[in-house]
Amino acid sequence: MCIFCSIVAGEIPAHKIYEDEQTLAFLEINPSSPGHTMVVSKEHIEDFMDLEREMMAPLMGSVQKVAKMIERALGADNFTIGVNSGKIFGSHVEHVHVHVIPRVPGDGGHYLQGVVSKPMEGTLEEVAGKIIKNGN
Repeated sequence: MCIFCSIVAGEIPAHKIYEDEQTLAFLEINPSSPGHTMVVSKEHIEDFMDLEREMMAPLMGSVQKVAKMIERALGADNFTIGVNSGKIFGSHVEHVHVHVIPRVPGDGGHYLQGVVSKPMEGTLEEVAGKIIKNGN
């Protein structure tokens, strides 16, 4: 059983801050900022790309609800909200989860586009054409 499934099952303690029938939110054990929260599907789904459309709305609805809770409780009114997909990140947990990271001025963090810095090959038109051609 994966670590997030063990948290959902109550086998591993966590600082849970929100729960409904389909999702669970708990504080990140190694937070990037105070209130950094993980929102997970209660169902074991390994990767965001495997998430069924029917689960997308409940998951993202919980993300929004949790962000509003953090905003009211901690005064954070800016967030970086992100999903890692795939196994190239090193310490990837194979269970769908969304990071809700509260942001404040001067926190040293970057905007989402600052996560990766790889120069694009080709023009925007060429890249868009590849995605459209191969995406259907």
